[in-house]
Amino acid sequence: MRKGLLLYNPAAGRYPVRRYVRGIIHPLKEAGWSIEIAETLSGTHATQTAHQAATEKYDAVFAIGGDGTVGQVASGLLDSDTALAVLPAGTTNVWAIEQGQKPFSWFNWWSLRENAKLLANVDVQQVDVGMCNDHPFLLWAGVGLDAHTINKIEPRHRFFKHISVPHFFATTVWEATFWHGLDLRVWTDGQLVEGHYLVAVATNIRHYAGGMSVLSPEALLDDNEMDMWLLSGNSVADALRHFFDLVAGRHLTSDQARRLPFHTARVESDVAFSIQVDGDPALGSSHADINIKHRALKILMPKDALYLLKNPNKS
Repeated sequence: MRKGLLLYNPAAGRYPVRRYVRGIIHPLKEAGWSIEIAETLSGTHATQTAHQAATEKYDAVFAIGGDGTVGQVASGLLDSDTALAVLPAGTTNVWAIEQGQKPFSWFNWWSLRENAKLLANVDVQQVDVGMCNDHPFLLWAGVGLDAHTINKIEPRHRFFKHISVPHFFATTVWEATFWHGLDLRVWTDGQLVEGHYLVAVATNIRHYAGGMSVLSPEALLDDNEMDMWLLSGNSVADALRHFFDLVAGRHLTSDQARRLPFHTARVESDVAFSIQVDGDPALGSSHADINIKHRALKILMPKDALYLLKNPNKS
């Protein structure tokens, strides 16, 4: 019998998930899992609890929350034999949405059980994990306007999670009115690019902007490569143009958006800047060193999402 931990974030998402967590146990037990439940007290606690589960040789930690929770749990499971399984229940669930999972809500409360069934009997896969200034990330690490906004609004009261998209959009526009970008030096695999940018974001996945944009349509989770996107500009008009270009996919041909594939990267400025990892604020700095830990995280993912991997395990 496989041993799993249901680790849920009670503060995640628009709707409290606590009362629905025990409903996941039955379908997992039917699939041969022995299940325990734990509640996160903070991001650090989520990472520590996941690490303890790995030390105790759990087969998987089922992370119930949003992208921030997913990243925190992934940090605790790095380089271990314990797999991450994601049951989306957060405000944004880009990792899960990319893999075809429907997030939990009061109007879709059964999704936790359905997603648990999707993951109960799949093969373990391995994916890359990024490191930004030694801070692990699973989805993105960014500097500039998105990081600046995230540092302003997180952590959010649950009320604002009900209007998360307009709240984030309005805050971004407000910040862009007074903040005009950064002069950056960006090295990717030793090659230097310099310019004035609103955003510099490294991504390991395809989606961005709360899942509204397909930023890197050919990204793979296990190919030992990430994309650095540089968005030029210095005004709120430039920020709005980039937003609508990203949603429409026009950034792929825009001369104001540049994609740099990389294995290692460094973003540097003469002034300190905000940093976000997986949509959560991180400690700011005047540099961001980014590298890839190749296939360093084991995960459970739906069978229909294996196209996101270069070398899926189909045994």
